[in-house]
Amino acid sequence: MSPEGPTGSSTSAGRLFAETFLAKNPEAATIDILLPDVSGVVRGKRVGRDQLAGIFEDGAAFPASVFGTDVTGDSVDETGLVWELGDADYPCWPVPGTLMAVPWTARPSAQVLLTMTEPNGAPFFAEPRVVLQRVFDRYKARGLTPVVALELEFYLIDRKREDHLPPIPAMSPVTGARQATTQVYGLDELDDFEAVLDDVANACRVQGIPAMAASAEYAPGQFEINLTHEADPVQAADHAVLLKRAVKGVARAHGMNATFMAKPFSEETGNGLHLHVSVLGPDGKNIFADPKGGKLGSPALSHAVGGLAATMNDCMALFAPTANAYKRLRPANYVPMSACWGYNNRSCAFRVPAGSAAVTRIEHRVAGADANPYLATAAVLAGMLHGIETEAEAPRPIDGNAYETEEPSVPKTWSAALDCFQGSAFVANWLGADFQRVFHAVKEAERRDFEAEVTPLEWRWYLTTI
Repeated sequence: MSPEGPTGSSTSAGRLFAETFLAKNPEAATIDILLPDVSGVVRGKRVGRDQLAGIFEDGAAFPASVFGTDVTGDSVDETGLVWELGDADYPCWPVPGTLMAVPWTARPSAQVLLTMTEPNGAPFFAEPRVVLQRVFDRYKARGLTPVVALELEFYLIDRKREDHLPPIPAMSPVTGARQATTQVYGLDELDDFEAVLDDVANACRVQGIPAMAASAEYAPGQFEINLTHEADPVQAADHAVLLKRAVKGVARAHGMNATFMAKPFSEETGNGLHLHVSVLGPDGKNIFADPKGGKLGSPALSHAVGGLAATMNDCMALFAPTANAYKRLRPANYVPMSACWGYNNRSCAFRVPAGSAAVTRIEHRVAGADANPYLATAAVLAGMLHGIETEAEAPRPIDGNAYETEEPSVPKTWSAALDCFQGSAFVANWLGADFQRVFHAVKEAERRDFEAEVTPLEWRWYLTTI
């Protein structure tokens, strides 16, 4: 998708589209204009319906410092996007296909995704959506099409919570009780939250989000929603961002919260973001399929896995972008601990799911649900194409329990992951050196602030004991 504006279709056509939408949705009083930042936090503005056509024609102004903002909302000077630019505004343009009604709000409203450009119309380098688009462009230059599907896990939790206390699973609107046991793929668990999940499904239908299935996951109150495979990875990531917003909005409408935090509960499994990827060649055929029907796929698949393995540590800061994300990295919790792969093996980082040769693909199981969908997708696609181009050698495939292997492990701390990211020539080449600098500055500032905070656990352990 290209934006409506200087880099997309004519602005007059955009105005006409907006006016047509408003005519079809006369009850929509306000429109949220959305701009996801490097952490995946959806920032934006709420405007009146009378402003929408003007935004489609002339764009909307946001400061570039939006992409130099940490997860708490503070601008990070070290990004070079704040005072070095005079905290200047840049034009932002609606993303085609994302102007939709919002069905979960009490008062009818609508929303649209934006994308930022330089004043000369060039895509803005620090926007995660642009980073992914540039990786996609490198596939297209080789006549290749990545087909991507994302899966997102989340918990439904109580709305009311004391800041110093952990969250608790939401109370079922049906039973009036909280789920206390793990019933993976349990249908009763889906029934317990049927109204919530039905409203999520309806929101997806209204907003054109191609949600395929919902399932109960490996902890009380945890669910997963799968998105369908799409031959445009930027659009696939758009849909993941919009799905997260829809899930959160619907949950609030039902008096609860949804969290995509990587590890909200110490004793329960974390939330993951899994990516399924295949690649079509110029002839439209899956280049990962083994013509002989081998279950581990073609040499191209092996090279793609080799690229993912070689670059996983470089990109760990994107797959695990928060302090909490590293608490998810524990053995036997369906979280990979090393850059290994295998056939139909969920203990591996890169799984080749069972199925016919035509649907051969790689499931990347590393990222937490707190990862930015654009950046996680960009890192996975870049690693795969890097492996294909360099004919990278894959590690030996793992049968059985990958947690017991001797394969090199992933960075286990935020600091180590950020060091790998900052020093990576791969990241600079594929995602852009300027973006690399901005993302590292944001997350390093966030890490320093987090580690300087004295926590309730420290008071409990040390205050009167030592």
